Amino acid sequence: MNRFGKIIAILMAGVLTFTFTACGSANYGAIDDQAVKREYDENAQFAIIDDGITPLAGSAASSQACIDACSAVFNLINQQRTAQGLPALVWSDKLTNAAAVRANEITTSFSHTRPDGTEFWTVDSSVQYGENLAKLYQSADSVFMAWMNSPTHAANIMDGGFKSVGIAICQVDDGSWYWAQEFGY
Repeated sequence: MNRFGKIIAILMAGVLTFTFTACGSANYGAIDDQAVKREYDENAQFAIIDDGITPLAGSAASSQACIDACSAVFNLINQQRTAQGLPALVWSDKLTNAAAVRANEITTSFSHTRPDGTEFWTVDSSVQYGENLAKLYQSADSVFMAWMNSPTHAANIMDGGFKSVGIAICQVDDGSWYWAQEFGY
C-alpha cells in the first residue's frame, strides 16, 4: 500500500473509531425524557391506593437475575449518596410493590402517566413521591449509569429529602427488562 493509501486507511480507522464511540456503540435501552417528582404536602388529606391492580403480563422480579439487579441498583444508589454525604435510602416494601405495578404498566405505555391516564403516584399516594423509569437495560450497572447521566433522574437519586426507595423490574416474554424506581419521604 502506498503512503497515500496508508494515510487514508489511518484516517478512516480514526473516523470509524470516533463515530463508533461518540455515537454510542451499544444502545442498552432508553430512559424516559424526564424523571418526575410530586411535591410533598404533609397536610394532604387524600390517599389514593389502587388496590385493583396487580402486575399481569410479565412479572416483576420474575427471576433471580431481576431480584439481584434491583438489589445491586439499591447498593449503587446508596454508595453514590453516601459518597456525597447524603444518608442512605431505606428499602421500602410498599414502594417496591408500587414499583412492580409501574414496571408492569410501562411495558405497554412507557410514561409517567399510568395507562388509565392518572399520575404515577396514584398506585399508592401514601408513599410515592418520585419516579425513575427505564427500559431494555439488562444490568444494574447500565441502568444506574443511564440514570446518573440524566440530570433529572440523578436529581431524584440524589435528593436529600427522599428517605426510602423501591425498585422493580418487569421482564416481558422476549426477556426485555422494564425498570421502575419509586422514591418516598
